[in-house]
Amino acid sequence: MSERIGKKQIPQERDFTGGLILSESCSYIGSTGEKKLDDKIMALAQELDTGSNACLLAEMMVTAVRLSRGAVSTGDFKMMNRALKEMRIATEVFYPYRDIKKVAVFGSARTLPEEEEYQTAVRFSKRMAEEGFMTITGAGPGIMAAGNEGAGRESSFGLNIALPFEAAANLFIAKDEKLIDFNYFFTRKLSFVKEANAAVALPGGFGTMDEIFEALTLIQTGKAIVYPIVLLDSKGGKYWKFWNQFVEEHLHRLGLISDSDFSLFLVTDDVEEAVNEITHFYKNFHSYRYVGDKLVVRIKKKIKEKAFSHMAKEFKGIVKSGEMVQSEALPEEGDEHELDALHRIVFRHKRRDFGRLREFINALNDADTE
Repeated sequence: MSERIGKKQIPQERDFTGGLILSESCSYIGSTGEKKLDDKIMALAQELDTGSNACLLAEMMVTAVRLSRGAVSTGDFKMMNRALKEMRIATEVFYPYRDIKKVAVFGSARTLPEEEEYQTAVRFSKRMAEEGFMTITGAGPGIMAAGNEGAGRESSFGLNIALPFEAAANLFIAKDEKLIDFNYFFTRKLSFVKEANAAVALPGGFGTMDEIFEALTLIQTGKAIVYPIVLLDSKGGKYWKFWNQFVEEHLHRLGLISDSDFSLFLVTDDVEEAVNEITHFYKNFHSYRYVGDKLVVRIKKKIKEKAFSHMAKEFKGIVKSGEMVQSEALPEEGDEHELDALHRIVFRHKRRDFGRLREFINALNDADTE
């Protein structure tokens, strides 16, 4: 592996929900309706998986059996089967690179190599590779090709979608082992959100709008963890400035979004500002997860007490009850022992106003540390 992508991070479970996936129980396996069959399924699951996933495997088997016997058409059954296979394949491809941060790059498939937006995408992805990030694109032409070109084949992933047009992957990712073919947009978009540590969009059409609004919606509603979203124009470009104007005049003015929602994204025409927005996000902040009703924020360096006291007062509005405290790893985090050395900030989070949570993460990265 090249030095460009050799900057290993402290590994963690790739749970893009922030702890919801890690909660597991054998209480919700369900039943096929036949006790003997349920027992056979559980026995088979325990034989195949002697680790902690036997109950999940049994639940998946029960679900498959019930689907085969229920009011499900052959077409729906095939769709569910293919969707599961696509998620499995994608997970297997990403797994060897799970300790390397990645940025998703979105934009128009129609952008030509000689256009400034294309060259901006090339420069951005090249800079992110220099910072140790890999790039994930949709594997098609235009901005997608530019993202793969800038990152280089070794630092690239391609999530190709089967369409009547644009069927072939771009030459910068074609035939690479990190190229994944999808039949469904929803499984493809899941991989973008689940595997990325940041997202950058250059000018694009309906698809780009769909990808950016989905990422913003998932983060705004707490269904996905907060990560940087950058809307990048070529130098002097106005595409995202006019988009931002629409958001201000037609969403914010009507009270359809909050003031802090603007903290969830950055609009810029400067490649270095875009790069800094992403790298600075991980300066001290590492990750977070929910443990019951507590939010556990993992950081690389402990915040000095005076600075922490100031932060606790400034951001008391995101605390549901009790106090914000600095802590060591909680016992409930025992499934992630590799993160024990990180410091924690723990509090009961209101689970809303995630723009304000983003501002809290910014403050963590700017605070005085020990």
